Amino acid sequence: MERIDGRVVYENPWMVVREDRVRFGDGSLGIYGVIDKPGSVLVIPSEDAGFWMVNPYRYAIGRRVWEFPQGAPDPGVVPASAADLARAELAEETGLRCGELEHVGHFMHGYGCLNQGCDVFLATDLVAGPATPGPGEHGMTVRRVPEAEFIAMIRRGEIVDAATLAAWALLLDARSAAADAGD
Repeated sequence: MERIDGRVVYENPWMVVREDRVRFGDGSLGIYGVIDKPGSVLVIPSEDAGFWMVNPYRYAIGRRVWEFPQGAPDPGVVPASAADLARAELAEETGLRCGELEHVGHFMHGYGCLNQGCDVFLATDLVAGPATPGPGEHGMTVRRVPEAEFIAMIRRGEIVDAATLAAWALLLDARSAAADAGD
């Protein structure tokens, strides 16, 4: 597929929505809607065989959902690294600071129309501190969920955030690889 040209149809400080004219492999023409967003991070705060989770209100679906802390840089801010952004998001949303931060993988959000990737980190050696929630995060609950309950919440449809589910899969794979390396 070849991009012929494109135009911005909407823009705000957090994203650009564009419409691209494309030529498909068979020569026919079409359009693609693309959302340009900066890369994001997701943090799995792990402690005592469980995870710290947050339940922000998600405007697009009109309800609160349980998920791992996650976010993207504020408009105009370029973090030194994805790890720095992960530490900042963890502290902002939960108040937790981590002594250890391990990169466990990367995934793409809805790449059918969105070009945003996400780096996933496992945070351990956690220390409590004050949270500094952003404007859209006030009223958010933070709680530790034992791993068995986390799995039950997935089965009951209480955890529906695709990023959280993808991060869980990456963590399971990292654990499996570590176990294989130990054999």
